[in-house]
Amino acid sequence: MKNIENHKKAAMHLEEAAKSHHEAAKHQEEGNLDKAASCTVKAHGHSTLAAEAQREVLKSQAVKK
Repeated sequence: MKNIENHKKAAMHLEEAAKSHHEAAKHQEEGNLDKAASCTVKAHGHSTLAAEAQREVLKSQAVKK
């Protein structure tokens, strides 16, 4: 059960990171560098949370073997 939650959590954070990167690119194209930087930081945060969820899945799977 916990693995399913962590897979879903990782996927959601990766999707949010991708959205934030797209927003950052749009702001960069428009010359809004502060907004682009803010979106990049947000994307990084989501990527970090996704990696943590993935790590939990891997730890759980390693214990089961």
